[in-house]
Amino acid sequence: MGESSWPSDAQLNYIRNVVSRMAGRRTDEVQVVISPYRICPLGAHIDHQGGTVCAMTIDKGILLGFVPSGDSQVYLRSEQFRGEVRFRVDENQHPKPVSGTNLKVPSNGSSTQHEDCDWGSYARGAQYALQSRGCRLSQGIIGFICGSKGLDSSGLSSSAAVGIAYLLAFERANNLFMSPTENIEYDRLIENEYLGLKNGILDQSAILLSSHGCLTLMNCKTKKHELIHFSKLQKDNPVVPKAFKILLAFSGLKQALTSNPGYNRRVEECLEAAKFLLEASGNGKTKPVLSDVHPEVYEAYKHKLVTNLAKRAEHYFSENMRVLKGIETWASGDMKKFGELISASGLSSIRNYECGAEPLIQLYEVLLRAPGVYGARFSGAGFRGCCLAFVDANKATEAASFVRWEYSKCQPKFASELNPETAVLICDAGDCARVI
Repeated sequence: MGESSWPSDAQLNYIRNVVSRMAGRRTDEVQVVISPYRICPLGAHIDHQGGTVCAMTIDKGILLGFVPSGDSQVYLRSEQFRGEVRFRVDENQHPKPVSGTNLKVPSNGSSTQHEDCDWGSYARGAQYALQSRGCRLSQGIIGFICGSKGLDSSGLSSSAAVGIAYLLAFERANNLFMSPTENIEYDRLIENEYLGLKNGILDQSAILLSSHGCLTLMNCKTKKHELIHFSKLQKDNPVVPKAFKILLAFSGLKQALTSNPGYNRRVEECLEAAKFLLEASGNGKTKPVLSDVHPEVYEAYKHKLVTNLAKRAEHYFSENMRVLKGIETWASGDMKKFGELISASGLSSIRNYECGAEPLIQLYEVLLRAPGVYGARFSGAGFRGCCLAFVDANKATEAASFVRWEYSKCQPKFASELNPETAVLICDAGDCARVI
């Protein structure tokens, strides 16, 4: 499968030239952080219950060109947003006050709350995370950040990619050498403590631990991970691995179109199901999650769960099983079976987890009918953003055209608001975040 071709030489040269002009330095002094977006083919909505998930990065994401500033000053510009960000790394950063509204994070990592667009929040958050754990920063950076075009509100973890980009830049400028595990924790501090977002560590783990051509398998309870290689044809493996591409098909939804209680309510229902099942088996816990429930206990008492809780538990246990089967089929190179599991995950997300606005469900159904598609599901919760699909590499272009045309018939209004060039993107697998 070779190495990821992203970013191109032209993209790198562009960023180096911008930073060179900003800083008055030679282009060969400019370093670039490559921080990819991630997808999760299997393991939908079970990370918060301590489930096992699989992820990989794609050849799209965040690029941050930078040079050490020579003093404590930080000077940043963004391709997506006007204005500039300036602060000092020797000043103290304090967690942002969090209101009852949701933070929105566009593809370059800006944090928008109400009408305020403070796109420097993640850079300040990276400084906060490092300093809160005793790292001394004396060197600022002069930097230029840009995200892959057309991927705003896409469910690809742009916020984690941005936070990691700033962490790696500050660390390199200050000669700090951190392990991926340490940076997973630092990015968690950016999102949970500095910005007050209630998310886990799946996204940053995928971005920092992935390797090109592998699935990153992660146990969200133990935090242990493993790289599952895409196998070559061997004597005991009669399946010839097929070259594949990843399709990202966009719905045009920027805001969640749903009248139900949404994501947080579903998390609560999973916790309620776990509590009921453990109490029914005589093993009650104060704050149980579904990973605390043994499959035999679930099978013995699932018939006693009320409808909503039964559906959430069914999704959790069936999705965990799909992940385990998925890594076997990936390792064998059987893309057809791997795709069938992805599609089953998508269907369970709709039927059992009951997420997905109508445009996203229609887009998912269109992808299943597209030529060469092995399997599809939502990318993210399914209330906005896009769907992902694995497709035969030889039919990717045909499939993309099919999806654009068929979705425009289902949702002409949303489809008309999409850029035809980025409405369906054909992607390759990516690599981990790194500095070059």
